[in-house]
Amino acid sequence: MSTVTTTKPAAARSGAAPAPSDDGRIGLRGNLRHIGALVRRNALQIKQDPESMFDAVFMPIIFTLLFVFVFGGAISGKGNQEQYVNYVLPGLMAMMGMNIAMGVGTGVNDDFKKGVMDRFRSMPIARSSVLIAKIVVELGRMMVAIAILLTVGFMLGLSVQSVVDLFLAIGLSAVFGASLMWIFILLGLTMKTAQAVQGMAMLVLMPLQFGSSIFAPPTTMPGWLQSFTEYNPLSNLADAARGLINGTPLGHSVWVTLAWSVAITAIAMPLAVRKFRQKT
Repeated sequence: MSTVTTTKPAAARSGAAPAPSDDGRIGLRGNLRHIGALVRRNALQIKQDPESMFDAVFMPIIFTLLFVFVFGGAISGKGNQEQYVNYVLPGLMAMMGMNIAMGVGTGVNDDFKKGVMDRFRSMPIARSSVLIAKIVVELGRMMVAIAILLTVGFMLGLSVQSVVDLFLAIGLSAVFGASLMWIFILLGLTMKTAQAVQGMAMLVLMPLQFGSSIFAPPTTMPGWLQSFTEYNPLSNLADAARGLINGTPLGHSVWVTLAWSVAITAIAMPLAVRKFRQKT
């Protein structure tokens, strides 16, 4: 009788991670491992370049002081800026998410220019993990910005009805901000330069931010602008965060914001991943 001997593959003997399957698919566990490694890589980049955090650190301070003391007197009356703090701060949380989201698009575009994506192309990693890792890191930057925003707000007289509702407002802002990041990633993958991404982003940001209920009640606006404000997703987010923080009726603002977040993600995420795969 002949004896058949079997040997384990070299990867198994050495304890190395298994290679992707023949069809190129990477399992959930592999995806999570890749996302974690890329999150660490992006976080180390921020550590090596602290200036990249300037917008998340200084923007909340400047915007809060500027809008409270410029618009507060006009809307709430001279000397009543503290009343305006509880109106504008929840709206600024929505604004922070949108401004931080813009940085994802320019970052993705810049990575292609620097050749970073060429290195990722040669690695057996899931393409979506590169984009998801960027979103995770930007959500971290958003939390820093919101923490600073709330700290300044409390110093100016912000009052909160419920700590739990405050965290719900922060979570809602994060969910909506994450959905917007997919739009800006798609812009970063489509436009040729980071400057073009910024220019296009500002064309989107300005009407949405100032044509909303973030800074002033829609009742003070012309009729045609009130109609735009009513359907503006930033208005719904600002109203939801304002209701949660101030303990006022929410209406349908929370569910409308969640619906916008799901719809934006469902449309923009597959398009961004597909565009990323085409470029890599």
